[in-house]
Amino acid sequence: MGPRLRRLRRGRGRTLTDLAAATGISESTLSRLESGRRRPNLELLLPLARAYGMPLEELIGAPYTGDPRVNLRPIQRDGMTYIRLTRTAGGTQAYKVIMPGATGPATPDPQRHEGYEWLYVLGGRLRLVLGEQELVLATGEAAEFDTRVPHWLGPAGAEPVELLVLFGPQGERAHVRARSRPTG
Repeated sequence: MGPRLRRLRRGRGRTLTDLAAATGISESTLSRLESGRRRPNLELLLPLARAYGMPLEELIGAPYTGDPRVNLRPIQRDGMTYIRLTRTAGGTQAYKVIMPGATGPATPDPQRHEGYEWLYVLGGRLRLVLGEQELVLATGEAAEFDTRVPHWLGPAGAEPVELLVLFGPQGERAHVRARSRPTG
């Protein structure tokens, strides 16, 4: 925070004396804030935000929260579109995957890797080859599997397939719990 305050002050061509006069905060306190020898608190940050004519969130570099939309950046790979839905690296990752419809019979090339995968078909029909099994999942169906088992995903027909995929390191599983209906 200190270096940020110093850059802001210098970038605006202000001296500690100017800023002290505009905020009512002593020059020594401002200097200690900028050097990191004093922790900023609300009583110090509010006058600084007013003096710089900016919202407090911008002064402290807080992430903007006014717009809840996630900015998605699609990735094209092997004719498919992957949209990462999680922002942080590590842990469970969420993706929306869009596969174009098949133009002819596809020859599966099963792969294996560490991790655990859960998928949900949002639209279309998905062909899932998992070890020796071959399944077709329709809209609204889900599957989960250990990714050390050889697996392959592809469209089951000429229509595109959209799915939600959760992938996590080995041992992390998606747990879906259903409540039973009361009898009677």
